[in-house]
Amino acid sequence: MTTSVTTAGNDPEAPAPASPAQKIEGRSLGQIAWTRFKRDKLAVVGGVVVILLIVLAVLAKPIEGVFGLDPDAFNQDLLDANLGGLPLGDWGGMSMDHPLGIDPVNGRDLLARVIEGSWVSLLVAFGATLLSNTIGTVLGVMAGYYGGWVDTLISRVMDVFLAFPLLLFAIAISTSLQGGAFGLHGLPLHLLVLIFVIGFFNWPYMGRIVRGQTLSLREREFVHAARSLGARGPFILFKELLPNLVGPILVYSTLLIPTNILFEAGLSFLGVGIQPPQASWGGMLNDAIKYYQVDPQYMVVPGLAIFLTVLAFNLLGDGLRDALDPKSN
Repeated sequence: MTTSVTTAGNDPEAPAPASPAQKIEGRSLGQIAWTRFKRDKLAVVGGVVVILLIVLAVLAKPIEGVFGLDPDAFNQDLLDANLGGLPLGDWGGMSMDHPLGIDPVNGRDLLARVIEGSWVSLLVAFGATLLSNTIGTVLGVMAGYYGGWVDTLISRVMDVFLAFPLLLFAIAISTSLQGGAFGLHGLPLHLLVLIFVIGFFNWPYMGRIVRGQTLSLREREFVHAARSLGARGPFILFKELLPNLVGPILVYSTLLIPTNILFEAGLSFLGVGIQPPQASWGGMLNDAIKYYQVDPQYMVVPGLAIFLTVLAFNLLGDGLRDALDPKSN
């Protein structure tokens, strides 16, 4: 009598051995946002350009020293006296020594002046954005959370600030303080005035955004839970609400910075911002008006610097908005 022995390994109907449990790792909100952000190639490019611009602005002086760039050095030998001081050669005097050419009359290197102007524009833009965000965030979250007369008072103050003719007001303040104020003179005074004027009168835009977000957040469960545990207003404002407002604040900041860059360039273009001989992109555009027909290179260089900077910040801001939006795909 033959007995057949069937093993579990040879039985096709035998249950498969249980596979070891795979470890499932959760992802934080930051990791999810970073994954979304990386998918947006334009936003990544914009972020890379913004980082390079910031590095260029921070290291402007060392870069000028290493490569021997002097934004205020005259090169009269490279100018054609018979043509009113226009640069010799094509494309505004572009050469190996002056890759972006030189400016008419003075012969100053445009590359050096663009690098020198980068830290001025970014310093004013970042300083003004920080000031407006600080004021707007604090007042906006208070108006949205407390409501009632607090909301009414802050909202009316916002309306008053929004009614100011900002450009005319900035021109008036900048002009009146040209001689000196607060113990400051020259470039430090001009930078401080621009940061204050642009930042102080732009905070209502951030305030309205934060107020609207706070109105929806204050009815959420985590706020009610904090109240039930005895938390008071200041704790809820700064520990519960503000951390949940980081996303909108960050996105709006990246969109506000290029606006402030354009505003600073506009004031310098009008002659009430950064004063010569300090290089600024808006001031370079103002000087180029007289030569745009005979030396268009002089206008293209600072104009392109402003265009690329504003475009990079806008692409970065759009990418951050999509990455931080939980409803986006």
